[in-house]
Amino acid sequence: MATRTTIDGETIKSHGLRVTLAGLGINLALGVLYSWSIISSAIKDAGWGWTAEQRALPYSIACLVFCLVMVPAGRMQDKLGPRLVASLGGVLVGLGMILASFSTSTMGYVLGFGVLAGAGIGFGYASATPPSVKWFPAAKTGMIAGVVVSGFGLASVYAAPLSRWLAASFGLKVMMMSLGIGFLVVVVALAQLLRAPHKALKFEGTVAPTVNAEGMVKKEDFTPGEMLKTVQFYLLWFMYACGAGAGLMIISMCKKINAKAGVGVLAVVALAIGNGGGRIIAGMLSDKLGRQLTMFLFFVAQAIVIVALALVGGKEVPPAVAMIVLSALVGANYGSNLALFPSATKDYYGLKNFGMNYGLVFTAWGIGGFILAQFAARVYDGKIVPEWAGSYSFAFYTSAVLLLVAAVMTFIVKPPHHHELAEA
Repeated sequence: MATRTTIDGETIKSHGLRVTLAGLGINLALGVLYSWSIISSAIKDAGWGWTAEQRALPYSIACLVFCLVMVPAGRMQDKLGPRLVASLGGVLVGLGMILASFSTSTMGYVLGFGVLAGAGIGFGYASATPPSVKWFPAAKTGMIAGVVVSGFGLASVYAAPLSRWLAASFGLKVMMMSLGIGFLVVVVALAQLLRAPHKALKFEGTVAPTVNAEGMVKKEDFTPGEMLKTVQFYLLWFMYACGAGAGLMIISMCKKINAKAGVGVLAVVALAIGNGGGRIIAGMLSDKLGRQLTMFLFFVAQAIVIVALALVGGKEVPPAVAMIVLSALVGANYGSNLALFPSATKDYYGLKNFGMNYGLVFTAWGIGGFILAQFAARVYDGKIVPEWAGSYSFAFYTSAVLLLVAAVMTFIVKPPHHHELAEA
């Protein structure tokens, strides 16, 4: 993945591979968020008396805090560099998990896992992708973004069985404390390898922007304020909320909906593998096919898979293999969003303010996840449609409709075509 780069015509050493692998490693630690279904099941087994809605709350709050913190974290990453911000993220994740380990109350987990760990994930995640994509030319944006964020999706491959073993062998308290200490050390250590390239960096083969007769060139870099004035931002935001929200809803309950088939933990691992692989595949496809077409394909596929999951999972004894495959496909389609939307943000609004710009777009991920995860929990508890109590099917069908709406919107959203005066 290395590439030759220049500053003022002089070839310089690229740190792109090192930074990309460090970002991948940081996300492998921060992806503990996706193991919440294991933690939730351990809480239920511990007999603390939490309802389904209460067990979904710390996870929902973590998603919401994560996305909101991405905005200031992105700004800090743009101004202060990724190393400091990622280190702060590692400290907050560790402290949050350790704090939660001392509690058996919903509020204790909301504060520790939801607020502190959620904020830490935001600081760390905001610092992993921007420095990585800046080291590579535009033709590799999707692939690099996919590789870096794949770590977040793949985390459950090890975190889910590790969490289950720790909880079964030593109890929930030891599990939370051990993960907190481990992630604090790993994230802070890897953060020291992050480094953004010099602002004057140029890639070989880069073509200067075309100046028209009025002395104007296509605007490449947008400030956050300028981005918020474009209709494309709001279209991307809604599409992201639909795609991410549907996936996060299922991730939060993956082990539970697969329990009847006896493959709860296997389904979580399958979803994680799909989640990580989907990010890389979608990123590479979007470099070849374009962002909008790739988004359309994954939105439609996710809608079909979720409906199939509702139908197959609703059986008295769902077929184990089918549930594992469907879980993996849910993960792959969900994961595509985490590669496609940062790439689209970079394409549409440039690299100069990429950290904060993507932070604003990323709020859709958390808000979509918060709303649909809570919606599904309330449906299951019979608080929205009483006749659907004890089932997630109504929530699944609703999310499938939203995904189809997002798919249609891919034909509407186009890159902004703003112009500015060419530099003398």
